[in-house]
Amino acid sequence: MVSYVSSLFFYFILLQLLLKQISPVAGSKIPALIVFGDSTVDTGNNNGLNTILKSNFAPYGRDFEGGRPTGRFCNGRVASDFFSEYLGLNKTLPAYLDTSFNMSDFVTGVNFASAGTGYDNTTTAVFNVIPLTKEIEYYKEYQQKLRDYIGVDKANDILSRAVYIMSMGTNDFLESYFLRPTLKIKYTVQEYEDHLVSIAKNFVEEIYSLGARKITLAGLPPMGCLPLERTIHFKAITKCNEYYNNVALEYNAKLKAMLDLLSTQLPAIQLYFSDPYYIILQMIQTPSQFGMTESSKACCGTGYVEMSYLCIVDDKLSCSDAGKYVFWDSFHPSEKAYQILSQDIFNNVLYKFL
Repeated sequence: MVSYVSSLFFYFILLQLLLKQISPVAGSKIPALIVFGDSTVDTGNNNGLNTILKSNFAPYGRDFEGGRPTGRFCNGRVASDFFSEYLGLNKTLPAYLDTSFNMSDFVTGVNFASAGTGYDNTTTAVFNVIPLTKEIEYYKEYQQKLRDYIGVDKANDILSRAVYIMSMGTNDFLESYFLRPTLKIKYTVQEYEDHLVSIAKNFVEEIYSLGARKITLAGLPPMGCLPLERTIHFKAITKCNEYYNNVALEYNAKLKAMLDLLSTQLPAIQLYFSDPYYIILQMIQTPSQFGMTESSKACCGTGYVEMSYLCIVDDKLSCSDAGKYVFWDSFHPSEKAYQILSQDIFNNVLYKFL
C-alpha cells in the first residue's frame, strides 16, 4: 500500500513538472514588467507621435477586448501583453505615453516600445519614431515618478526585481540597412551586425547601472519569410528570402554570445537571450501543427503588402478569422501567433526569473 501511494505521489509530482513546462505560470513574485523595443511589443506609444507608422484605427484591434484599436500592430494583443499575463501580472501592458493611464497603472508594468524603431538611430529616422536613447530617458523619468508615487525604498525594490524585456532589431535590417546604400558602403552586413550588438551591449549596461537585474533581449525572427519581404523580393509568396534569414541567424548568434559573456561580468545579473526564430519558422512551415492554415500571406487586405493605413484601404479583402493566420498584416504576427511565441519564450526563458 505504501509503495502504491508513493508511486501515485511520484507521478503526481512528475505531472506537475510537465504541466509547468507547457503552461504559463501565474501568481509569480515578479512585481513588474518593463519593456523596450519596436512594434513587436509596442502597445500604443506611437499614437501621439507625428509618424505614419500607426495602428490606432480599424481593422487593427478587431479582436482586442471591446473590438477597439489601441495602437498595437495586431488584431489583438501583442507579445508584451502575453508576457505580462504569463508573469502573473496584468493581461495587458500599458504604454507609457498613453494619457489614459497614470502611475497607478504603471506600478506593475510599463511599455516604452515604439513601432518602427531600432538600435541604430538611422533606423528611427525612417519613420520619425522614438529612438532607443529616448526610450531609456523615458525609463529614467518613470523611475523618478515611481519613487515619488510609492516611496524610494519600495520603488527601488520593484525596479530591482522587475523583469526587463527588449525586442528590437528587425527594422534595423529591413527598413534601414538593406534599403540604404550609404549604410552598405559604411558597413558590411557582418560589421552592421556587430554595430547593433555593440549598441545592445551598451543598453544592457545602462539599464543595469539604473538597477535592472532580470533582463532578456530577443533576437530576430526569420525576417526573410515575412509576407512583405516575400512579395518585394520574389513576387511569389511561396518562397522566403533565405539570405535575410541567414543574416538573422548570424546576428542572433552574436547577440547571444555577447549576452552570455556579459552575464559573467555583471554581478547579480540574470541575463538571457530570447530566441523567436525557430518557433516562428515552425509556425510558418507547419501552421497546421498550431491550429492555423495560412502562413505565406497575412490576414489584412490581400495579405501581400498591407500594413498600417493600407489595411484600411483593402479592409474588405481581409480574412474573416485571423486566428487561422500566422501573420495579421504583411509585417506582424497575428494575436494567436504572438500567444504561441510568447508561451514558447516564457517556457524557455522567462520562467528562470520566477
